[in-house]
Amino acid sequence: MRIGIGYDIHKLTENRDLILGGVKIPFELGLLGHSDADVLVHSIIDAILGSVAMRDIGYHFPDTNEKYKNANSLKLLEKTCKMIKEKGYKIINIDTNIICQKPKLSGYIEEMRKNISKTTNLELNQISIKAKTNENQDSTGQGHSITAQAVVLVDFI
Repeated sequence: MRIGIGYDIHKLTENRDLILGGVKIPFELGLLGHSDADVLVHSIIDAILGSVAMRDIGYHFPDTNEKYKNANSLKLLEKTCKMIKEKGYKIINIDTNIICQKPKLSGYIEEMRKNISKTTNLELNQISIKAKTNENQDSTGQGHSITAQAVVLVDFI
């Protein structure tokens, strides 16, 4: 068995959709990024890649490549899962945190879990998503950004 940890942060900005776990969340701000800027999925991708020592999301899906401009991060996650399967690994479980002050995410967690479950071919009970705040501290707590963390356990097929 192997374990990986992932982290991502994106700035909140006007004129962008807020997409987390593949869910478009109604909010006046969205996340700034080259792709859809889905910090939750990006942290999961980094955790998966890290667990099998395959570098990080920027190496495989660089923001300098126009092919990934406005890319759907769930598609990148799907490619990542195929990459590790080709190396002989499977995901055992995914545990995540999304950290933001606003908006409240509790009403969207189950849809996020379903999207990630479908994309990774995992059961819902293998995916945990928790929403947290930073108690009004730092850029995330002050509503300027959203942060995500992920831990992934993988094993040989």
